[in-house]
Amino acid sequence: MMPKLSRRALLPLAVLCFPVAAAAQESTLDTGDNAFMLICSALVLLMTGPGLALFYGGLVRKKNILTTMMQSFAMMALMTVIWAIYGYSLAFAPGNDFIGGFDYLFMNGVGQEPQEGSTISHYTFMVFQLMFAIITPALITGAFAERMKFSGMLLFMTLWVTVVYFPLAHMVWGGGFMGGDGILPCLDFAGGTVVHASSGVSALVVAIYLGKRNGFPREAMKPHNLPLAFIGACLLWVGWFGFNAGSELAADGLAAAAFVNTHFAAAAAVIGWLVVEWMRDGKPSILGGITGAVAGLVAITPASGFVGPMDSLIIGFIAGAFCYYTVAVVKAKLGYDDSLDAFGVHGVGGTLGAILTGVFARESVAGATGLLEGNSQQFINNTLGVLFTWVFAAIATIIILKVVDAIVGLRVEPSAEEGGLDIAEHGEEAYQL
Repeated sequence: MMPKLSRRALLPLAVLCFPVAAAAQESTLDTGDNAFMLICSALVLLMTGPGLALFYGGLVRKKNILTTMMQSFAMMALMTVIWAIYGYSLAFAPGNDFIGGFDYLFMNGVGQEPQEGSTISHYTFMVFQLMFAIITPALITGAFAERMKFSGMLLFMTLWVTVVYFPLAHMVWGGGFMGGDGILPCLDFAGGTVVHASSGVSALVVAIYLGKRNGFPREAMKPHNLPLAFIGACLLWVGWFGFNAGSELAADGLAAAAFVNTHFAAAAAVIGWLVVEWMRDGKPSILGGITGAVAGLVAITPASGFVGPMDSLIIGFIAGAFCYYTVAVVKAKLGYDDSLDAFGVHGVGGTLGAILTGVFARESVAGATGLLEGNSQQFINNTLGVLFTWVFAAIATIIILKVVDAIVGLRVEPSAEEGGLDIAEHGEEAYQL
């Protein structure tokens, strides 16, 4: 059976399939839904700044905190401008199976009125999607923390969202081939493939391409301020309610289900991570707890509007334990320097969540079924969808890295890395004696 889609997916599909009717027929704007979505948009922005900025900033050495936080903050500015000029159009305007068209360039045709099939304004839908376009590239910065040029980072991110994120958003949510009516319909409620798998895999590619930080792994590169990272993680947890519940695009029962599932999965992931860490290392750490919470939030993202609360506990626990193993064991064995574990948490957690969505999806939640309810095809679709995301994002990222490296360079000089990027790149220090 055709899975029931969230309103997030149905909105651009309505415009894609019935552009004339959508323009001519008026829909009723629900002020409650619109207010809810504006709040959710603000919560998702909170996830990048201050949430991710504090989380990542606290995890680096003190000589690099300003640079790390500035990278998240820069995404808030740069991605907004790109989104307004052409990004939103490429992601959500009517187009083909792989990329949107040019109907919404420079915000043309984007206004206060609701689109067909929606109870929120076009502006509200657009700005909610913008917040996803902001945080997704910001997640990648954790992989190359403490060693990339600011200029190289800006150019890389500009090309990455253009070549990777906008097409993936269109393929899954904008009427493309991985959407509900596409040839490979995948269930991705809030971004397991579009956001986390894509950014996580790209993060791994960047980390390997740049090489290890000077002294890694011989020198201890411990977080300089765990309380800051703790505050950032808690802000991410709170902001994630807007991320997942808001993806229903309405203040209804399914949004409440996504809210509950988000919270349950994060809590279970904390326990999953700490249990394994405690057994292996002898002590449960605060760093492990907050990282586990983020892993659970990542894993439940694609499933949040398709599964039940008990399913969320299982998904979260598995994600916490599995991501711990990737970060603590796999990374050490393979020897790559993913500075803040962007791949270990987002790439692995997003992939795991996307596959498990195809396992646990319940007809009673949103009309979509998974493997446990006899729909093996959905499990296959989600697995193939995330595999496509890996390959597409990895190949595109390698090409982008080579282009950027040839134009402005990517890695800072050894002396700048030794003295810290705060001084070398921005001429500032976070802490004064």
